[in-house]
Amino acid sequence: MSRLRILHLMSCRGWSSDAYWAARAAVELERAGHEVTLCCRAGTEARVIERAREMGVGRIVTLGFRSGFKPRDDLADVRRLREWLPHFDVLHVHRGKDHWVAALANRLSKTPRPLFRTRHIVHAVRSHAANRWLYGTATNFVVTVTEAIRRQYVASGLLPPERVVTLPGGVDAEEFHPGLDGGPMRADRGVQSGRLLVGLVSGLRLMKGHEVAIQAASLLAQDGIRPHFLFIGDGRREERVRELIRSLSLEDQVTLVGFVPDLPRAMAALDIALYVPLESDGMSRVVFECLALGRPLIASRVGVVPEILLDGRDALLVPAGDPELLAGAIKRLVADPGLRTSLGLAARRLVLVHYSGARVAARLANLYTAVLRGLSE
Repeated sequence: MSRLRILHLMSCRGWSSDAYWAARAAVELERAGHEVTLCCRAGTEARVIERAREMGVGRIVTLGFRSGFKPRDDLADVRRLREWLPHFDVLHVHRGKDHWVAALANRLSKTPRPLFRTRHIVHAVRSHAANRWLYGTATNFVVTVTEAIRRQYVASGLLPPERVVTLPGGVDAEEFHPGLDGGPMRADRGVQSGRLLVGLVSGLRLMKGHEVAIQAASLLAQDGIRPHFLFIGDGRREERVRELIRSLSLEDQVTLVGFVPDLPRAMAALDIALYVPLESDGMSRVVFECLALGRPLIASRVGVVPEILLDGRDALLVPAGDPELLAGAIKRLVADPGLRTSLGLAARRLVLVHYSGARVAARLANLYTAVLRGLSE
């Protein structure tokens, strides 16, 4: 495959699943031998650009990407991008603002480039004239991070099914791997040797399922089963979560550790990983990180989970919001070391075969190349 020059445009104001996916794709495509530039929103150095650089993105440029409809600023972005187009083979966008800027720059350029759009969330796309042009004419391909999002696009009628593809995953399987030592995290938190550690990695927000996990811990304690629970992440609901822990007398069993600078090693301390949001419509990044670490996972049947995981083979799946069934799944893994081992091995294998960043980058590069070849014929 020839070396491609790729420009990813991503107008996020903060670090989100969109920003992560774009940065992850940029890093993995660069590792695969392509030349990749990430275009971010000006003024997001602390919130986005520094995070992208920490992930390994080397080439970063900026456009204004002002919120809303700002004709003067938007036109300046279009003009600048039009000047850049001869230096790239492919444009890949991630949000509405960058999508329109790229489409208009292509429209006004003598050297238009194939345009790809990744859709990260389930959100209805209206089939009006502007969107019919944007997707049906100006865009070559749409990439979605779940099959549910793909079905939504196909149902909209904006573009034919063969021009929409699902690419879940994208975890860095070199950074998240089973060989990491989680011992220091266990020691820092006073988790006794031999005591199982159950962990949930997420911001402390309403829909992330912390309350369900706490209720499950209470039910287990009533049966005399007391693994230690570790909540990694911070957020506005911290006091509410702490109040629930106190009300159920679980202070010695559930620990909130907040933000951790070395997430892979913190997650490596876990014996059992939880992903138990009440709902999810995006890429569910933490699912893939847990799988890449080879940790046995218990996951709610939401978002991408039922699309990629088979219950009992790759993970244990439970209904969202049900503490009794969650407690039952945890109890099953606590009692069965062999099952924990088999699930962990299957999880890692699944990532390496299908969902690593390298796999996603290879599929993207093949897609780019096929479109470029088709345009040249």
